[in-house]
Amino acid sequence: MSDRGPAPGRARGKVIVCRCEDVTLKDVRHSIALGYADIEEVKRYTGFGTGPCQGKECHALIAAIIADEAGRDPASIDPFTARSPISPAPLRLLAAIDPEPEGDEGDEGDDDTAEEHD
Repeated sequence: MSDRGPAPGRARGKVIVCRCEDVTLKDVRHSIALGYADIEEVKRYTGFGTGPCQGKECHALIAAIIADEAGRDPASIDPFTARSPISPAPLRLLAAIDPEPEGDEGDEGDDDTAEEHD
């Protein structure tokens, strides 16, 4: 009998399911085995969806894994809650415009050549 590899639909070895945060299939399955069956709980336990893509690359795959492990329909898995950045970001940062160095904003009237008023 020869080893023909894993059964169809089953991966073997280290399978990365979230490239941004290096979350593996094993990590997701482990979190589900611990009782974290909601996508928000799995996100908080594993950290998937918190990287630069904010879950755009991994969300559907992890939802499918949760559904498969729980015997649920993938459409029944609600998306996790999107959260805005902790501190407001200027729109120019999101638009990829080169921002001014820190400290150069709002310095109007603070230059050294201005006359002092008594």
